[in-house]
Amino acid sequence: MEPKPSNNRNVIFLVIVAALGYFVDIYDLVLFSVVRLKSFADIGVSPEHMRTDGEYVINMQMFGLLLGGLLWGIIGDKFGRIKVLFGSILMYSLANIANGFVTDVHSYAIIRFIAGIGLAGELGAGITLVTETMDKEKRGYGTMVVAGIGLLGAAAAATVGKHFSWQTSYFVGGGMGLLLLLLRVGTFESGMFKKAEEATGVSKGNFFMLFSDRKRFLKYLACICLGLPLWFIVGILVTQSPEIGKALGAKEVLNAGTGIMYTYFGIAIGDVVCGFLAQILKSRKKTVLIFQSLSVVTVIIYLTRTQLTENNFILICLFMGFAVGYWATFVTIAAEQFGTNIRSTVTTTAPNFVRGALIPITLTFEYFVQQFNIITAAFIVMGIVTVIAMISVTYLKESFNKDLNYLEE
Repeated sequence: MEPKPSNNRNVIFLVIVAALGYFVDIYDLVLFSVVRLKSFADIGVSPEHMRTDGEYVINMQMFGLLLGGLLWGIIGDKFGRIKVLFGSILMYSLANIANGFVTDVHSYAIIRFIAGIGLAGELGAGITLVTETMDKEKRGYGTMVVAGIGLLGAAAAATVGKHFSWQTSYFVGGGMGLLLLLLRVGTFESGMFKKAEEATGVSKGNFFMLFSDRKRFLKYLACICLGLPLWFIVGILVTQSPEIGKALGAKEVLNAGTGIMYTYFGIAIGDVVCGFLAQILKSRKKTVLIFQSLSVVTVIIYLTRTQLTENNFILICLFMGFAVGYWATFVTIAAEQFGTNIRSTVTTTAPNFVRGALIPITLTFEYFVQQFNIITAAFIVMGIVTVIAMISVTYLKESFNKDLNYLEE
């Protein structure tokens, strides 16, 4: 039997806190993309270096996410999910406050690296807690709420970034995180973790367990590859929309901040619809395949639309976001594939390795830009990440309604 929490009120509170935590997490995660041009102009970056310096800073943030995912995942399995929630949010909140004081690109990149480490812990720990606490028939709804509310943090980042200075935008993110720590006092630890903690002779939070068995490693790799299209769309197609719009002959300069806001609106809506559809179909795999197919269609529309207007761009971003709005379902699938003693490690590292995969994706994209042009490069890379993602989802076993109260040997 799966351990039960004390009452439904506690579970609802836990879901709300996890959702608000993810809201702040996403706000801070995308804020650089929103204020990139404004902040770079203020610290003296020349227009011709805006794109390359931007890639340098975002890659440092993504490298921090990679490292942080590993760090917080192991801590979550060894010492508890709640400790990760407290530690990670404290780190990225302080880093974001510090970010408001940078005066050069290198210090900007170093602080985004530190923030990235902190940002890595929020989602995995939150989803792990929710999946281990809720009834197995309903946990899809819990993770859906976490993602649906959380992803609206991107809209908040775009709104604040538009109406306030980039320094104030970073201060707001850090301040929200520190306020959220007060709510965390009322959260409780997962019953499954407590039971696993009492088990003897079982390795907990051992990252290398994922590589010691071929079947387990391939399952883990497939979980990571599921999310590649989302971060290509957000990290490349929308973030570099000013450059892509220029290549498409857009009637005006496309605003990446606006694009990110509406893309995340779409992702939030998509996450809710994806969660409901998975509950109706009783299959997370089929649902993800449907959304992956839809994402290809939306990207083709974007990359073939000449003379884009701002309104066209906003609509396309909404649809592209909706089509890759299976982020919560993807993380839930990862959580459901592994035992309690390495579940936090998997659930925290997998989404952050996807985010970190933006580094090789960016390098691949830049290679094809040099060989062809920015539009052709976008088509090629989207094709690559989609094929990999679709192969990955077909490889994994269906995990809907799976009992999660077990340990990996």
